[in-house]
Amino acid sequence: MSWTLDSSGTQTATVGTKHSLATSTSNGTFIFEADLGNLAAGEGVRLTVEGITLSGGSSGIMWPGTYVAPLVATRVQAPPVASNISITVTLTQISGTGRAFPWKLLRV
Repeated sequence: MSWTLDSSGTQTATVGTKHSLATSTSNGTFIFEADLGNLAAGEGVRLTVEGITLSGGSSGIMWPGTYVAPLVATRVQAPPVASNISITVTLTQISGTGRAFPWKLLRV
């Protein structure tokens, strides 16, 4: 099995704004990873993986993760999520000063 980089980038967050980082309509199993190393103590981020179950359906949260600094591990990954319709990854900084977050979405 080999991973393919589906998409990647760096998002400078606006506190309280849900940023849609990427949407993929490829068939596969995905892992979303973000580097939260720029968070200062007490600042928080919410990451989500959203997907559509059946064609024509609506998007819903498949995995949520909330992280507040200080963190033991600053690189975080969502568990593998399978999708054959659509998958979207989002980032919302929930507190603190807007920070830049490198991220990537891998597919196999």
